[in-house]
Amino acid sequence: MLKICFVTSELAPLAKVGGLADVSQALPAALAQLGHDVRVILPRYRELKTDSDRQFVNLDNTIALEFGSRAHSFQILETDFPDKDPSSQAPRLFLVDCPELFDRTGIYGNQADEHLRFLMLSRGAIEICQRLKWAPDIFHVNDWQTAMLPLLLKTVYGWDSLFHSTRSVLTIHNIGHQGIFPTDVLEDLNLGDAETLLHQQDLSEGHINFLKTGLLYSDLLTAVSPTYAKEIQTSEYGMGLEHLLSARRSVLHGIVNGIDTEVWNPSTDNLIPAQFSAADRSGKQHNKFSLLETMGLEPNHSAPVIGIVSRLTAQKGFETLYESMPILLSENDVRLVVLGSGQPEYTRFFQTLQTQFSDKMAFHDGFNNKLAHLIEAGSDIFLMPSRYEPCGLNQMYSQNYGTIPVVRNTGGLADTVSQYDETTGQGTGILFDDFTNQGVLWAVRRALELYQDPEQWYQLVSNAMFQDFSWNKSAQQYAQIFERLSNLSVLKR
Repeated sequence: MLKICFVTSELAPLAKVGGLADVSQALPAALAQLGHDVRVILPRYRELKTDSDRQFVNLDNTIALEFGSRAHSFQILETDFPDKDPSSQAPRLFLVDCPELFDRTGIYGNQADEHLRFLMLSRGAIEICQRLKWAPDIFHVNDWQTAMLPLLLKTVYGWDSLFHSTRSVLTIHNIGHQGIFPTDVLEDLNLGDAETLLHQQDLSEGHINFLKTGLLYSDLLTAVSPTYAKEIQTSEYGMGLEHLLSARRSVLHGIVNGIDTEVWNPSTDNLIPAQFSAADRSGKQHNKFSLLETMGLEPNHSAPVIGIVSRLTAQKGFETLYESMPILLSENDVRLVVLGSGQPEYTRFFQTLQTQFSDKMAFHDGFNNKLAHLIEAGSDIFLMPSRYEPCGLNQMYSQNYGTIPVVRNTGGLADTVSQYDETTGQGTGILFDDFTNQGVLWAVRRALELYQDPEQWYQLVSNAMFQDFSWNKSAQQYAQIFERLSNLSVLKR
């Protein structure tokens, strides 16, 4: 049994901005189900402070920490882990309760003390382990917000023999977010002479990069898919950290995120009008008509429906639709439904497209969880033309729902969707390489051709629906590398 301390800035459904929150709920729970002692540490944000339905146990009244010339205090609270099955073995959840830093609107901000907030989380996690007299085998930290913990463990807390055999693992969920701050924050790190361990060129240029520091001092690195782990070692995707990642490639592992197959399961999904399965797909057509009706489009038995559920950001590659989608809608009897919000230029594009093709296209600006499930269940094709995609979840949801993913051949999309081959009947979707309008045109046209062949389409949908994207496989991979790392630490003693 491993002792794993999972430190995160997000945890679904308590504190969620992006996919990190979902991973932070699912992975620790899956590791606990494998029999490991898992403890998750999260800030007590305002949303948690006002959660009247949740019980909190105060484990320590006041712990004062110094950050340079400033002092901040926090309390240790424990509460139930958000697990859907109370009878199952679940992680323990501890909160760093520092109202001065975390009792604010939203999880992230742009205030001058943003670095301090997550230094408090990182140091708070170590302090909690000290108070519990619990020595984790692994500190598992995530993204820049907790990336300073491995260095703090080796320096500020290097004196504590409790952590003699503790090793650190940093997971990169999105390398585009690095936590770069001016060198004014150095005093708050309390590193003393150990400041020489920081990246000296960065300091000479007037900044410190939290994620880079974590990449330097974590004992092991993971990325959220094997292909993404390779891509971030290149100048195209490495965001300036490619040389460091390439130098540490021997300890960099790619593990695909799983999905919650209880929530995203067409045979049990209570958010869709008709449940269905790979064995009985009759409900899918009912969901398709319900989706079109909900979106104000006239149902059509023969017209395939293309769905999109996404943040509308540059990462997601929607500029490749500027020329391709009007052509596809003009040339084909097809429906397009889009759910998302984000950057104004993409919102305007989809609004204009809806005006131009009001009988074929509908756009919902914002997010609606029920509608997201209905789009997955009622669409025939799911389009993800991502510029880059560390892992991605919707392409896995889609396959569970028999909705064929048309995706760019990048990151986790490449690892979870395989190109369909008519001659062998193998494959689960359509992938395209070129990040261009022509690339999207080719891929969607290919999907539409297959849709017109009932035998081929039935086989393709069957392949997709029989995929296993549960967290169990991914958790076992994490456990294996944690065990190897922990065994190495024992051998070095």
